Amino acid sequence: MNNDKRTVGGTVYHRDMDQVEHVGTVYSSTQPVDVRATLRPLSRGSGDPSFRVDGDRTWLALRTPAGEATLCVSASRASSSVRADAWGPGAAWSVDHVPELLGRGDDWSGLDVTANAFLADARRRQPGLRLTRTNLVLQAVVPAILEQKVTSVEAWRAWRQLVRRHGTPAPGPSPEGLVVPPDALGWRRVPSWEWHRAGVGPQRSATVMRVCAVAPALERTLSVGRGGDEVARRLRSIAGVGVWTAAETTQRAHGDPDSPSVGDYHLPAVVGWALIGRPVDDDGMLELLEPWRGHREHVMRLITGSGFSKPRFGPRMTIQDHRFH
Repeated sequence: MNNDKRTVGGTVYHRDMDQVEHVGTVYSSTQPVDVRATLRPLSRGSGDPSFRVDGDRTWLALRTPAGEATLCVSASRASSSVRADAWGPGAAWSVDHVPELLGRGDDWSGLDVTANAFLADARRRQPGLRLTRTNLVLQAVVPAILEQKVTSVEAWRAWRQLVRRHGTPAPGPSPEGLVVPPDALGWRRVPSWEWHRAGVGPQRSATVMRVCAVAPALERTLSVGRGGDEVARRLRSIAGVGVWTAAETTQRAHGDPDSPSVGDYHLPAVVGWALIGRPVDDDGMLELLEPWRGHREHVMRLITGSGFSKPRFGPRMTIQDHRFH
């Protein structure tokens, strides 16, 4: 008998590995897929407990409709053949959704960037880039809420603390420390002082509580399609979920090709510098992206995935620690 012992949030879990369901497959795509580039938006910082890259393997800890799952996808860069293995109650669900996770249904055929030298070169150098569609709305919207109006460092620190404390160990032979995020009930059980210790103020934690209260309705937005106005409207009907949060969610959960993150602190300047050599605001970013309406998130991913970074002037934004005040 193969026993596994994990410690998460001070609790020791013992798991009989022989009893963990395993499902494996090989996904063959009609076009090359760069697994790492396609799945990169799912990582919430280098220490994300639910995401791990190990060589040519990417590990995901998922809270699926069928239960917790560990998913490992393995492929060389821009490969048309990807090995996928999953463990846990949600293993079969995870493997069934690997094609969409790796970009099946993501249509770039209508995007013409030949008139812009930067984008044309970025597209040429990223032939395997696809938009992921996780089909897991709650797992996308909660970290997006944590990232509202704070730096990425602050938000990712909160995500790490809360998932490690209130998540469950990823099933199967997963890397040490891989943790499945809480489900809706688990998030609702997080006490107020734990939100405070993680640096999450009452406004953001209350928004998480509201989305968790209607979690089944959020997941039903997947049936509407790959984003769009109706999906955004349903998400934004929840107090505290605005344009930026809805876009960050549909980009990942739905695979929305036309959902630029309006209201982001950094992105307008990045887009401006990349496309016209100077910073712009949100309105300027939308004006620059307008020629590619219908594919604006495709363009955003080409820019951010290219390795381009805007010039830095002056000190970085100061990180405020509100956890113990």
